[in-house]
Amino acid sequence: MTSASVLALAALLLAVTVLAFLLRPGRTSTLEFYLAGRRVGVATNACAICGDYFSAASFLGVAAAVYVSGLDGVWYATGFAAGFVPVLLFVAAPLRRFGEFSIPDFLGRRLDSDRVRLIAVTVVQLIILSYLVPQAVGSGITWELLVGAGMFGLSPYATGVVLSTVAITTLVVLGGMRGTTWTQAVQFLLLLAAFVWLAVAVLTSGFSYPQAVSELSSEPLANPVLSGGEWRLATEPNHLDPSTPATFGEPGGRYGPLGQLTLMVTLVMGTAGLPHIMNRYFTSPTGTTARMTTIWVLGLAGVFYTLAVLLGTAARALIAEAVPGRPWLAELTVDGVLRVPEHAPLVLGRIYGGDAGLTFIAIGALIAVMSTIAGLLLASAASWGHDVYERHINPAASQRQAVWAGRGAVIVVAVFSAVLALGLRPDSLTALFPSIVATMVTWAFALAGSALAPVFILAIWWRGTTSRGAGAGMITGAVVAIGMFASAPWVADPGASEVLLAPTIVAAPLAVAVTVLVSRRTEPPEDLDRLWLRLHGTAGDRRAARLARLTIAGVGEGKR
Repeated sequence: MTSASVLALAALLLAVTVLAFLLRPGRTSTLEFYLAGRRVGVATNACAICGDYFSAASFLGVAAAVYVSGLDGVWYATGFAAGFVPVLLFVAAPLRRFGEFSIPDFLGRRLDSDRVRLIAVTVVQLIILSYLVPQAVGSGITWELLVGAGMFGLSPYATGVVLSTVAITTLVVLGGMRGTTWTQAVQFLLLLAAFVWLAVAVLTSGFSYPQAVSELSSEPLANPVLSGGEWRLATEPNHLDPSTPATFGEPGGRYGPLGQLTLMVTLVMGTAGLPHIMNRYFTSPTGTTARMTTIWVLGLAGVFYTLAVLLGTAARALIAEAVPGRPWLAELTVDGVLRVPEHAPLVLGRIYGGDAGLTFIAIGALIAVMSTIAGLLLASAASWGHDVYERHINPAASQRQAVWAGRGAVIVVAVFSAVLALGLRPDSLTALFPSIVATMVTWAFALAGSALAPVFILAIWWRGTTSRGAGAGMITGAVVAIGMFASAPWVADPGASEVLLAPTIVAAPLAVAVTVLVSRRTEPPEDLDRLWLRLHGTAGDRRAARLARLTIAGVGEGKR
């Protein structure tokens, strides 16, 4: 790595710290720290959501999944992008109109129950932790390839995990939602620029996507596996037709028919239950701006994931051709195929731009990691600081005390996720998953789509939802999803294993059924009409209701 690359990386980490200081909230209040005063505009919030959402699983993981499994990897891009359709149709506007701080706070207010709030906090923290760990893994992978050397006695992988965690934790602790929002918006634009540059470099070199897919599909799909301490290429079985080997351009390289369906359901349902994404809608000024923000996000997601699929395919076709004469590349590959698929965009960057190109793409990857970690830490802080500390531990807390409780939660959660990431070695798991980063994030989506999203959407659209029903539904979805995850390693049948690793298709209907059955046997909140008006009424409806209440109150005073 050149000294210029080291300086560029140091400048990124320094810029994050400086921005955190410059954009820190002017006032110490929970509204400013968690929600930026609810004054974030459409374009800014859309870019910030993209910075939050297009994580290491998107920047590194989608291209890696396409690289290692061909057409089956495209399901990740499709599912990640399509997840915002139900958010647009069912969640964005009513969630913002109701106007709370977090998903647990929304459920607690909507269902008038502290018990539901605490159950939701537990589920939210499990989702956040599941999402945080693969982001830290992505930062370690990137540092390992970009720098190749450790610091403070740590390995290169561990150094990347530690430095990125420290930098982004500083941003969140100092800058809160305002600093994080502007940083994420800028980071997304840099992230998109990195992908656009690399796509332009690949296409102007003469690369043709249809031709590449045709040529790659002319021979069986094979990937590196570690066996007896030695790396070798192993042909991938076709999960749709076991009598033939898998090929790059046809489905079946990683998933059978049921596996493809379960993956899509998991990704689409899971988006509506992601705490760090849903919390962003509380920062919009109105329900209309929240809906418009989602439309922008859908458009940006379409562009981003199209580029990710293109680059994953380009890496599979071009890296093998580039190995001769490049000793550094030979060390990363087995017969021209990368041992760690997440290296695909990074290696392309070095091939087409030298050390500067590698640095640019690596900085994009670190930006993706840090941006997502920031959103996750803020969501965690809102749950612990607002929903637990302010509501239950110290209801009389001052605004300063509440903000410091949130900052403390950020530090604890960040350290815990980094420790878990340090215990993983991605190259040892490559044979099990098309992309360890994308797969681990899928588990977070599965938990969100199984335990939180079904109850969350029912609470928005079904008047009969009760606190006991919602609590039972969340517990059911979480227990079933985690139980299916845990049992997957013990199941030999590939089809069953695919469902167990993406359990939303089973767990979400069970969560809905339990919520409905229990709700029908219990009573909804007493003030349901007012709550429903907050969710679905127009601004005029809400003004009329307030005027009617004031008029009735005035008449009552007059009679006295």
